[in-house]
This record gives sequence, C-alpha cells and structure tokens, in this order.
Amino acid sequence: MFRTYLALVALGVIWGSNFIFMKWATDLISPTQTVFLRVFFGFVPLLLVATKAKVITRQQLKHLPHFAIMSVLATTFYYYGFVAGTARLPTSIAGLLSGSIPIFTFICAFLFLRQDRPTWQMGAGVLLGFIGIAVSARPWEGVAGAELAGILWMLAGTFSLGVSFVYAQRFLSPLKIPPLALATWQTGFATLTLLVLTPFDGISAIANDQRALLGAILGLGILGTGGAFFIYYFVIEKLGPVRAAGATYIAPVVAVLIGAIVGEDITGTVILALCMILGGVVLIQTGKRKIPLAAHSKQQTTDASAQIK
Repeated sequence: MFRTYLALVALGVIWGSNFIFMKWATDLISPTQTVFLRVFFGFVPLLLVATKAKVITRQQLKHLPHFAIMSVLATTFYYYGFVAGTARLPTSIAGLLSGSIPIFTFICAFLFLRQDRPTWQMGAGVLLGFIGIAVSARPWEGVAGAELAGILWMLAGTFSLGVSFVYAQRFLSPLKIPPLALATWQTGFATLTLLVLTPFDGISAIANDQRALLGAILGLGILGTGGAFFIYYFVIEKLGPVRAAGATYIAPVVAVLIGAIVGEDITGTVILALCMILGGVVLIQTGKRKIPLAAHSKQQTTDASAQIK
C-alpha cells in the first residue's frame, strides 16, 4: 500500500512539474512545437507497451472517428491551451489554474449529460472556484505576467478536457476498450495531427539548451504523458477513482512551490486563489447526491475517466 500512495504522490509531482518544463521549452520554440514534442515522446512508450500487452486490435478500427475526436479534445487542443497559457503566465499561476479541471468537468457534465441535479454545495463549489480563478488573474490590478490571453488559453484547455470527459462517457465507456489502448490511439492520432499542423522551422533551437530539451522530452513527453498514464491507471486499480483523484490536489501545489523555487513572486493572493480553487473542487466532489449501492460501481467507472489530466 505504501508503494501505491508513493505512486499517487509521484503522479501529482509529475503533473505539477509539467508547467516549468512548458515554460522552458516555449522560451526557445513555439507552443505548437512544444506540444508536438510532448505528444510524440509520450506516444512512443505508450505504443511500445500497448504492443507488448497486445491491447490494440483490428476490431478497434471501426471506432477511429471517436479516437480522432478524443485526440483533439483531450490531447492536441488541451495540451496546446496549457502550453500557450503557460508561455504567457508565471508557472505558479498556470499551475493553480490547472486545479480548476474538475470544476469545468462538472460544468460540462451538467450541461451535456444532464444526469444529476447539482446540489447547493456543488453550486457553491463552482462559484468559489471561479472566484479563485478571478483572484489569480487579478485584472483590476494589471499585474505584470498575468496576461488575460494566458488565462483564457488555460481555461480553454481546461474546458476542452471537460468536454472530452463527457464525450468519453457517452461514446467510449460503453465500448469497454482497455484504457491503455484508448490512450495509445488518442496520442497516436494527436501525433499525426501535429505532424501536419506544426511548422518545424526553428524547432532545433531547443537543442541549444539541455535543460529545456530534457524537460520537453523526458519531463513532458516520456514522464508527463506516457508515464503519467501508466501510473494513473496503476493507482486507479489499487485505490479506486475517488482516492486516486488526490493527485489533482497535489499538482497545483507542486506548481506553486516550483514557481517559488525558480524565483516567481508567490504572494498571499496567489495562495488565496489556490485555496479557493481547491476548496471549490472539494465542495463539488463531496457534494454529489447519494447514489444507490447497486449503481455505485458503475458511477466509480465514470468518475475514473473524469480525473485524467
């Protein structure tokens, strides 16, 4: 059990450290090029493990349209939003905004699935989370570094991921395809898309900075994408989706701590915004209506897909 909780902490650290790697990379190359490196080097280990595990089958080919749509919602656009946002923001602000993912997931599920009526506690959580987002942006102060464009890109990426959870629940969950196969198809399609869309002129500039190069390949790609999938599904299997969601609380805290280490100004306002966003997430996740025991197992499966970052 100790190893499982250690993996949970490691997952939160991996997710939280992604923002500094994005910042280093985008200082040298474009956001699109950064996303390409992340997806490609995340796809390679996924493909190798999926091939060895023999989870990719010919029967899955009929679901290619679903895989393609998920690749846009949960990989290509989602990653681009986060990279473009992080390029314009301090890593601490970008990281704490990533903590709003469960808030947008809840909003998208309510808008498009209409399965459960929200409780007053869940509504309060959404409100508190959005106040935290506003506090982190501080538009009334014109804070240097907290560009509105960066905030909007982060929120666009978060919303795209929220929509992807709804799409996955409606169209992919009934197919009972192994998670490793889904992750491999998703990142594979994203790699092909980015091969077409990415202008590669100047991408070699990242090779001039070993720190940025290793951060993009190892930090964002191999660990931050490929490795994160492996660890997450291991934790899900051992702890279940509810406790595995604890990693989503660790990541923003790690991002803020890393921001402090690299010299960013971590003010009381930043800490307040972080507490508000995470507090909103807690209210939403603990404010769900009670469900019958018979439906609990099915609900847990749904919740698992809604926690992947």
